[in-house]
Amino acid sequence: MSNLPTATDSPAEAVTREDGVPVFDPAALADLGSRLSPGSLTTDPDVVDAHSSDEALFCPREGAIALVRAASTEDVQEVMRFATEHRVPVVPQGARSGISGGANAVPGAILLNVSKMKDIVAVNEAERLVTVQPGIINQDLKDRLAPYGLSYPPDPGSVALSSIGGNIATNAGGLCCVKYGVTRDYVRSLKVVLADGTLTTLGPATAKGVAGLDMRHLFIGSEGTLGIVVEATLRLIPALPDPFTAIATFPDERSGLQTVADFMAGGGVPSLLEFLDGSSLRMLNDYGDFGLDAEAGAMLIMQVDQSPTESEAAMETFAEVARRCGALDVAYSDDPTDSAALITARRMIQPAYEKFAGAHGGGQLLDDVCLPRTAVPEFCDRLSALRESSGLEIALVAHAGDGNMHPSVFFDAGDEAATATAQEVFEEIMHIGIELGGTITGEHGVGYLKRAWLPNELDEGSRRIQMAVKNALDPLGILNPGKMLAQV
Repeated sequence: MSNLPTATDSPAEAVTREDGVPVFDPAALADLGSRLSPGSLTTDPDVVDAHSSDEALFCPREGAIALVRAASTEDVQEVMRFATEHRVPVVPQGARSGISGGANAVPGAILLNVSKMKDIVAVNEAERLVTVQPGIINQDLKDRLAPYGLSYPPDPGSVALSSIGGNIATNAGGLCCVKYGVTRDYVRSLKVVLADGTLTTLGPATAKGVAGLDMRHLFIGSEGTLGIVVEATLRLIPALPDPFTAIATFPDERSGLQTVADFMAGGGVPSLLEFLDGSSLRMLNDYGDFGLDAEAGAMLIMQVDQSPTESEAAMETFAEVARRCGALDVAYSDDPTDSAALITARRMIQPAYEKFAGAHGGGQLLDDVCLPRTAVPEFCDRLSALRESSGLEIALVAHAGDGNMHPSVFFDAGDEAATATAQEVFEEIMHIGIELGGTITGEHGVGYLKRAWLPNELDEGSRRIQMAVKNALDPLGILNPGKMLAQV
């Protein structure tokens, strides 16, 4: 089993001299500043440091020499031209809400932040398309589309914080992807700045198009290692109808997860199917007094948004399956207020976890493995064994309808032994995920945190193909070095 990377790893050796000093001098940075929009470049150490990481633990973040807050595509191009000329590493960034270290600084790097590029360029109602810059926040986009009667479905748990560019970089999913799919399913075309500063458009303007290789999908999920998205045209759908919502509580985790497997195997088509274990329910109540059943071992939230007749039938089927699997209680409603309250509670899970962690030593590692739905009950059993063997609190929430599991490992960050145990548990969760036919990340990305584990999942042919693509598009290795593909 591989170990988590340590802060002593040096991801940027190829673009520094043997003594570790950047290959260019401060005068060169002054030249870069003159090419950019006024005020875009800063070398203030405190400002650079404040932008040198995302939310991940155990990932290095030192050594950046400058921050560029790009205001335009031209700014991005100028940075990449400069970086190619001087062989300087560039770390693309957006809202920095990720938890895998993908936006973290590397030695000698320019941090290229596109969060200021947040405009809606155009809404095409006739074609149901919207063109946006990468810095727009997902929820802001949804809100601005509502008056048009249109919807952009992908809704990660960080919907109010994460940017569309970051969602594209990790192929983000979310609560409703069980029915509506993930980011990849809604990207019509991309404008991308390549490593040498070239601006290119990937993907057709039409709904169908097979002229040449589909390069667009190489960049979705590439975590800033192949190029920088500066504009995206996204497919939209009509505004989603108000759903019917069901809630079911269970005596234990396995009963709830078995309900998911049986309901989906029987043809259930939920628009949302979320799982929360007993620990998560108690943490939510402590955070916001949501009135959830603190005695339950698990809870499912299920929504359908079909016709009233179909939705009613789906609710009854879900209730029948849940009771057969041992549910303590099942209820459902077509009241939008009830639905909104439950989804608000679900979206508050990370703040609730943060409050719990803060009161118990400050350490939290949130994992992200995706499994075949039929393997989820066994995963649950093995997670219970990990709790017992480690003695650590491990809470579980999941986008259960598509098998995307988010165990959260809590530990005392000031205790070296507890921290080491937490890291071992985090790794073992990934090992179990692969062993059960799953993947080490469903939507959070590889970044730095999981880079050592990527070769464990990819076979030799896949590793060779991925490195060939990386080397062709980034021959100098300057785009987000040391991250996703660093150990492939």
